[in-house]
Amino acid sequence: MSTYEVTRSALVPAPAEDVFPLVNSFLEWTKWSPWENVDPELNRSYSGNDAGVGAKYAWSGNRKAGSGNMEIVESDAPRSIKVRLEFTKPFKAVNPTTFTFTPADGGTQVTWRMTGENKGLAKIFAMIVNMDKMVGGDFERGLAALSAAATADKA
Repeated sequence: MSTYEVTRSALVPAPAEDVFPLVNSFLEWTKWSPWENVDPELNRSYSGNDAGVGAKYAWSGNRKAGSGNMEIVESDAPRSIKVRLEFTKPFKAVNPTTFTFTPADGGTQVTWRMTGENKGLAKIFAMIVNMDKMVGGDFERGLAALSAAATADKA
């Protein structure tokens, strides 16, 4: 099997108590997720809890946005969040995703990590396109936007 991991970290100049809620509620992801503008017609639905364990989000969009769903399966405020990320299109995949929030000089070190396995057509695609290169830049843009969102109300 072809497994992969994509990890990016950034220093967010805000305390974890200010950053954590922006990730712990899918309702807040519109403020920072790097995929929010991929499809202006993106269909979103929220269910379960508003935040924390049991919060659910589903999306369906154009070819670039694809479709899938996420659920927060662990939430340890303000240290870590685990998300079950499932893509249904363009490739079916389940990608365990973790966010960690570590106090650091000047704010909070936020680490975004996604793991997965390439199977079937996705395995062939992965021979051509490296997942780290394909998704890593999105994580970097997302962390920069998360930083901006965490400090926007404090300015």
